[in-house]
Amino acid sequence: MDEFSPRARRRSALLTWQHIASLPPSLPVIYCGGFNTQKESTAGRFLLGRSREHGVVGDMRDAWFNARIRKNVSLIRTYHGYKGDKQGILEFMKLILRAVCLCWDRQTQDLHIDWILFRGRSLVPVSCEVVDDNIDGCYPSSHYPVFSEFMLPRTIRLVEAPAQEEE
Repeated sequence: MDEFSPRARRRSALLTWQHIASLPPSLPVIYCGGFNTQKESTAGRFLLGRSREHGVVGDMRDAWFNARIRKNVSLIRTYHGYKGDKQGILEFMKLILRAVCLCWDRQTQDLHIDWILFRGRSLVPVSCEVVDDNIDGCYPSSHYPVFSEFMLPRTIRLVEAPAQEEE
């Protein structure tokens, strides 16, 4: 999603959700990428079904919070600006605060701007990881990618496009 404009991100979230909502409800959907905003933003809250945009509410779930196993949980930001895991004293203090205060709101425990969202009861995120691999301290991106492994249902009905008639 757009890096600079919250309005563009809100519009992108709405357009994407409208497409996802047009798909059969039984069809599992995985929507992932660089959203360039945190999940508590307007776009994030909308996609996760916690706010309304133009009379519509999203219905996605976050693989990070729903995964049975999470790896690299100390990397609370996925944007790092090519600096690796040097996330600063503020993030370190937040980690300590979270360790001390068990009542911390579960939805604000991460500042990820790269997400894996999904829809469908048949999808089960088994694991989710913030990947911080590098080669000799060089990172391929200014963002850490997020990786998730899903358990898929035994059968998925494929939706086929209607055959077009030849003229």
